Amino acid sequence: MISLIVFLTGCIVMSFEILGSRILAPHFGNDIFVWGSLIGVFLSGLTVGYWGGGRLADYIADLRCFAMLLLVPGIFLCLLPLYYDPVNYWIFDAYLGIRLEPLMASMMLFFLPSVFMGAVIPYAVKLQVKELHLLGTQVGNLYAISSIGSIAGTILTSFYLITWFGVRRIILGEGILLILMALIISWFHIRLKARHL
Repeated sequence: MISLIVFLTGCIVMSFEILGSRILAPHFGNDIFVWGSLIGVFLSGLTVGYWGGGRLADYIADLRCFAMLLLVPGIFLCLLPLYYDPVNYWIFDAYLGIRLEPLMASMMLFFLPSVFMGAVIPYAVKLQVKELHLLGTQVGNLYAISSIGSIAGTILTSFYLITWFGVRRIILGEGILLILMALIISWFHIRLKARHL
């Protein structure tokens, strides 16, 4: 189950980044400054998430906390279609310049969800790795699964999903998927806890 969650989270991260370009484009264009802002913000968020997720996993490693790492970005994504246009209009009207405007919009819209999704992999490693002599293999496997998910998310979103469903529905669907994964993990946590009573 953890491997599937890592795959789907990797898929959502890259899909969300592709969708980010469509969210920013009507207000700030689709030039190098927009893409540089998007990539920089997503990498920053994932970096903070990797670091924070690793620290959190060493402090407390249980399924309930793992579920929260999925629930929070799920809520963000479900609410995002309600506020991304007003945020973009507000930043555009502030006349911050062609470089700072897409950077500020990217920070406000995409940084926090990417932090939480970045925390998923190190936390999953802590939950899944049981045999320390295979630590390198198992960590490598999880990162490879996440990368395969990212490839799938990029291609599916770019080639098919945007055309079929549009940006708002995809973001809402991804948010719902994250929330469903969080609920399933919480259910497993409750069952395991009941079994040990």
